[in-house]
Amino acid sequence: MKNLFIKLYIAIIYVLSSTSAYSIEAPKIKNLILYKQPKKLENIEFQNVNNKVLKLSDFENKLLIVNFWATWCLPCRDEMPSLDKLANIDSLNNLQILPINVGGEDISKSEAFFNEINIKYMKIYYDPDMKLPKDLLLRGLPTTLLINKDGQEFARILGSIDFQDKKFIDWLKNFD
Repeated sequence: MKNLFIKLYIAIIYVLSSTSAYSIEAPKIKNLILYKQPKKLENIEFQNVNNKVLKLSDFENKLLIVNFWATWCLPCRDEMPSLDKLANIDSLNNLQILPINVGGEDISKSEAFFNEINIKYMKIYYDPDMKLPKDLLLRGLPTTLLINKDGQEFARILGSIDFQDKKFIDWLKNFD
């Protein structure tokens, strides 16, 4: 009887400890790719609407979501409002979202796109030379990179998702 109690006690401890150990486990999103070893990203440059050159390293110590999009991309149009709402979540106070247009379009077209779909919280960035898709091996749009505070890409989302998914938001809080 005593052995049965000990075995039951160990089983309960195991179950409880294993569920808390997986609290950082990524949400079940079919197009989310997690890296076993995060990749350091260096010399990644883009511009803001004032033509100022920015680097990813300018955003050190921030959790970054770098979303590559274009105005002609229908899945980009679908996901952009949920990404904009993510930018306004107070509990993710160390999160910086960088939507970078890689469609080779002028700024006025991007601004019209943001106005048309009612984007309120994000700024427009762009890649004037369209080098980033090649440098970062993007295979389509939208593609989103998740970059930790050390400037390392730890995950990538291929295609669109709902950035308002509660499990996704809770998971992001582990990196914020």
